[in-house]
Parts: sequence; structure tokens; C-alpha cells
Amino acid sequence: MKPKFAMYWAASCGGCEIAVLNIDAKVLDLDANFEVAFWPAAMDVKYKDVEAMADDSILVTLFNGGIRTAENEHMARLLRRKSKILVAFGSCANEGCIPGLANLTSREAMFETVYAGPSTENPTGVRPLRAAAVAEGQLTLPAVEPVLRTLDQVVEVDYHMPGCPPESHQIAGVVDLLVQVVQGKAALPPKGSVIGAGQSTVCDECPRQRDVKHITRIRRIQEMPPLDPAICLLEQGLMCNGPATRSGCNARCPQAGAPCIGCYGAAPEALDQGARMMTAIASVIEGKDAASIDAVLDGIPDPAGMFYRFSLAHSLLRASRSAHRETEQA
Repeated sequence: MKPKFAMYWAASCGGCEIAVLNIDAKVLDLDANFEVAFWPAAMDVKYKDVEAMADDSILVTLFNGGIRTAENEHMARLLRRKSKILVAFGSCANEGCIPGLANLTSREAMFETVYAGPSTENPTGVRPLRAAAVAEGQLTLPAVEPVLRTLDQVVEVDYHMPGCPPESHQIAGVVDLLVQVVQGKAALPPKGSVIGAGQSTVCDECPRQRDVKHITRIRRIQEMPPLDPAICLLEQGLMCNGPATRSGCNARCPQAGAPCIGCYGAAPEALDQGARMMTAIASVIEGKDAASIDAVLDGIPDPAGMFYRFSLAHSLLRASRSAHRETEQA
């Protein structure tokens, strides 16, 4: 009997699911060596089917997405119990990613933006109900939690695989490892390891030349003159998160002339990705006094979104004061 494999999609966009299918023929190795026991995006399996499984009966589960609803938390705890190996798969599960930026505000303010904001046509002010009577019976929706949490803030995680989404070659490498483990040809890395990623920074993978040039202006990419294809983007005045971001993507964005946005999470040994990036910026700013430094920093229109785009929910900050207060009152 083949060992069981599962994959689940919580608070995320679904790109991680597509990335698994993007490994081409390698997905056949997954099918040949594992029984896919639970994968809602690819097959019709109900929660009750998972609940009926014996504990530890699933060898490995790839869990993508953060924990924002009661349903997300229920499934995280259920799959933790049913799985021998639980992998936080992708940026949302590991760092919180874009959904985690909602932690900057309160739950009610988030609902107000979604259901009554300028981009929403809702003249009667309709809001979703937690419960409603329909012809088929009582319909309920899962509660939305005050803040988004990462998977390891809710349950114990065995391995972490970052990326938004993880790169296909990295997923293929992890699939190869799992197949070899099943066949008795390899051993798993130490519990808690980061897999499918590098052990340095994006800058270390990037072929662009760094001259420790100090910058006098930070600009957005649409404001930039033609870029020098050989020189570090940060040193050209373009915000690039390479110094604070874990390697593993082959510096794909900087090599294409686009700045690293930080999707592989904090660099190894970095406690807080945003703080590490602020340090990197401070090291290259040309300024003789507070006014000249402020003038350079004014080129960053959204510091929270720039420094914590992917990692806010797993940072030292985690959430705004209003969101923290709402969590304490819940």
C-alpha cells in the first residue's frame, strides 16, 4: 500500500496549488509513489473523510495558506493530527504573505473596506451573516478571526517551504526527496528545517555587481531612467529586498530587471525581515543630516507594504494595536 499524501488550501490565493502542477512530469512521480488521500483543489473529498482517517495515517501534508477563519484553524489542527509530516508550504503558511497585511487594521475596518469601500457597489449595505436559514436548512459561515496567523503559530510544523509560490524546480527537488525517503534511499532533514530554499540571501544569488554605492534618491520602477543591467538595483535607487530575503529563486526578478519583493521570507538568521531590510537601506543612504535622510526615505510611499509585504504576520510586529486589542477581547 502506498503512503498517503495530502494538500490543503487555507487563507491564500491558490497559486501554490498551481505551482505543484507546474512541475510537469514530476507530478507523475508523486502519483506513482503516493496515494493522494486529500486534495480539495484537485479531487472531491469531504472533511468527514479526513476526520474518519486514523491519526498519523497521512505521511505528508503540504499546507498552504494562513489561518484567518475558524475553518482554517480546524483544518490545521485536524491535518496536524492526521499527518506524520506537516509542511508549511508557501509564503502564506510560513510568513502570512499578502493576506497578513490585513493585520494592519481591525477586522471591522477590513469588512468596511470590502463591503462598503469605493470599489464595492453595495447600496443597501449587505454584510454576510454567520448563519442563515435556506431551503436546505441552516447555512453557516466560519468565523473570521481578529488577525491572520501563520501555520506554526497554531500547530507544530515539521518543515518550512517558502515562496510565493515556491519555485517549480524547488518543488520538484522536494518531490524527489520524498520519493527517495519512501523508497528507503534517503533520510529526511532535521525537523524544523527550511526545505526547497537556499541558505543565503537573494543578493548572493544575483549576478548584478555591488559597489557599495550610496544613494541619494529612492524611486519606484516607473520613475526610473533606463537601468544598468550589470549594477545592483538597490544601488541604482530602486527598492530591492534582496539583502533581507532568503535565497532559492535564483534571483529571478532582479535578473529580469525587477526588484526582489521578498517572497521567500526572511534571510537565514534574520529575526525580522522588515528590520533587516531597514538596516540594508540605512547602509546605502547618502545623508549628512536628518533632513537629507528623510528626503531619501520619502521615496518609499508605503513602508509597511514594502518591508513587510510578505512577512508581517510572522514578524516581531505581527499586527497593529487595534488588531491586537481585538484579539485580546476575542
